[in-house]
Amino acid sequence: MPFAAFTLALSSAFVHATWNLLLARARDSEAATAVALIVGTVAFAPVAALTWQLDSGVWPYLAASAALELAYFALLAAAYDRGELSVVYPVARGSAPVLVALFSVVLLGTSLHALTVAGVALIACGIVMVRGFRGADASQMAFALAIGATVASYTLFDKAGLHHARPFTYLELVVLPSAVVYPLWISRRKALHLELNRNSALAGLAMFGAFGIALAAIRLAPQAFVPAVQALRETSVVIAVAAGALFLGEHVNRLRMGGALVVVLGVVALALA
Repeated sequence: MPFAAFTLALSSAFVHATWNLLLARARDSEAATAVALIVGTVAFAPVAALTWQLDSGVWPYLAASAALELAYFALLAAAYDRGELSVVYPVARGSAPVLVALFSVVLLGTSLHALTVAGVALIACGIVMVRGFRGADASQMAFALAIGATVASYTLFDKAGLHHARPFTYLELVVLPSAVVYPLWISRRKALHLELNRNSALAGLAMFGAFGIALAAIRLAPQAFVPAVQALRETSVVIAVAAGALFLGEHVNRLRMGGALVVVLGVVALALA
């Protein structure tokens, strides 16, 4: 793999974990998410405009994915207000590709590869380790799994939708409804200006930035290395768990950190399958 693609893939993982950390450490994650969505959508609108291209076939996929993105951000913010980054992030990030694999088998008739089976088994073990044998709070596990389900669902729509639009055009249009509806909904019960700060703004820029960096890594990598780029991005799981311990004071023991590593191995197996 070219060194530049390798570096960009790891950078994308770092940036993705960072914006989740910024939302998780906010005093009010829901208000911070609302501000971040507005900032990110406005900031990247010129990029979307300069690369604008789509055809009429995109709209069904765009509508479905936009609805799922709204659910994703609502669940993510609620989870960070109630749970720990070092639990929510790895469980959500790990369960999503498992569900994508299962949906592909059940709905699309895709055959199971040996690496797919291994990946699913590893992620399941990793999630149990992250949860802990004494059990984590049931509500944050439920939120994390629900987030994983929304990610898996919009991933399937996005794979089809991106055949009809340029990536930044598609991303902007998918997130735009969330950037309008979610802040309006949250502002009815919370003061958004209390989270109008540098961290929320950085989170918004990083949301879109992580996507752009990942796209650059994929474009620089030869086709044979694209799965490896996608796998490298999943190191964000370990980064997020470590960040939860270092910056949020979460109790990350060896079992939880080991579980995060096992989740990464499972996702890598799925990416390479």
